[in-house]
Amino acid sequence: MRAGVFDSGVGGLTVTKSLMEHRLFDEIVYFGDTARVPYGTKDAKTIIKYSLEALEFLKSFDIDMLIVACNTASAHALEELRKNASFDIFGVIEPGVLAAINALDDKNSSILVLGTKATIASGQYEKLLRKNGYENIVSLAPTLFVPVVEEGLFEGEVLQSAIKHYFGGIRQNPDAVILGCTHFPLIAKAIQDYFPKSALIHSGDAIVEYLQTKCHLRPKANATTLTLLASDNLEGVKKTAQVWLEGLI
Repeated sequence: MRAGVFDSGVGGLTVTKSLMEHRLFDEIVYFGDTARVPYGTKDAKTIIKYSLEALEFLKSFDIDMLIVACNTASAHALEELRKNASFDIFGVIEPGVLAAINALDDKNSSILVLGTKATIASGQYEKLLRKNGYENIVSLAPTLFVPVVEEGLFEGEVLQSAIKHYFGGIRQNPDAVILGCTHFPLIAKAIQDYFPKSALIHSGDAIVEYLQTKCHLRPKANATTLTLLASDNLEGVKKTAQVWLEGLI
């Protein structure tokens, strides 16, 4: 089975890593829209337009399934994408919410949702969580985290300053933190250190669990092969993949 993975940039490689580690597909075709990143600061109409263009591009690779790794595109474009494809398309928001539900037995549990401005503005995480009976939700858009991660600053003074800036006003250790942006798993250790008692919900791990449960996908005998594509700076994407997917490619 050949799966497409689409992201606004390189962040979706964190989702790709989880998929490759679990060998759910024979091949993954990854497309990062690096010419137009970030999506998280754009309006819904633009996000939908860019996402549909990415879908049309990936159709030419004869994929059997598409995983929208980008939380922002999942929040705004999933419905339109599904209308324009003959294969299954999965976003990362519903899997992330289900992973949070599985981690939290108590409906009164406190949940911190982290995402881009566009993801948070969509209210998709909150809507699904409230639909399932969770009301104690705080949503936050720590926009500086993305450039910090893209600079490779996974630890150190700059990252710690950004964390204190965004989390300093949160007085209660959340029971769960949803990492609603594909960049955020790369600084998961620093977030976990700040919220040591919180369960962290990672989009990559969540989509793996979702596909195993909903689609009954099981590990393949051979390692997953990866084709990397980008709308700009493909060499940069390949270099990032060599670091982030070390040992898998």
